Amino acid sequence: MPFQSVQPEKISTTVTHQIELLILRGILRPGERLPSERELSDRLGISRPSLREAVAELQEKGLLTSKAGAGIYVADVLGGAFSPALIRLFSAHDEAVFDYIAFRRDMEGLAAERAARLASDTDLRVIQTILDKMVAAHAKRDSADEALLDADFHLSIIEASHNVIMLHMMRSMYDLLREGVFYNRQIMFRQRSTRDTLLEQHRAINEAIQARDPAASRAAVEAHLNFVEQALTEQKKAERHEASARQRYEHEQRR
Repeated sequence: MPFQSVQPEKISTTVTHQIELLILRGILRPGERLPSERELSDRLGISRPSLREAVAELQEKGLLTSKAGAGIYVADVLGGAFSPALIRLFSAHDEAVFDYIAFRRDMEGLAAERAARLASDTDLRVIQTILDKMVAAHAKRDSADEALLDADFHLSIIEASHNVIMLHMMRSMYDLLREGVFYNRQIMFRQRSTRDTLLEQHRAINEAIQARDPAASRAAVEAHLNFVEQALTEQKKAERHEASARQRYEHEQRR
């Protein structure tokens, strides 16, 4: 008969699997510090030796890393998504910026569509909470905070789509955006009219997802990113015009 005796799973193996799932699902994020050994063993209800065994296995797999005197951290599992040479190439060419927006439009449109169908009630509360923070930052005219919350809002939708491959891929893309590799998001928030428009677009995305309307959710995301693309096109044009004006001014000064 094709049966085998059932072997009880080691405690450390169970812990390893639990932490792996937390990393896979994006709940534990790259660079996040784990609780102290004492606190974590108490939370898990296991002995410290069993916890150490699990941590050692996760370190061997490259999922956790230790910092002398600072504790155990989730490894930067996204760090190798793009090579330094490719990042420099992205930074040097406008073509990459517009390809990035087109990629986001496709991926985030799909994510919003999925979130409208698959998000739990708690997922929807997370999205709403981040939008509320964006509204508060907007009222304070805190463009830096508003720009960071913009990224968090979009990532919360991707998280709510419940596709772990998309989640980790898009997190790596947003890390580059935060670093200004593709464009400086704060520039988008400088003008009051642009900031108002962007906030209303995020409201529209949120309302469609909260209403669980997949088609409207995708359309709202696409309309938002079309606006971002147009705004950046105009920004690039204005920069070229300013460069020409400065050349004319310097030439006139020397005449």
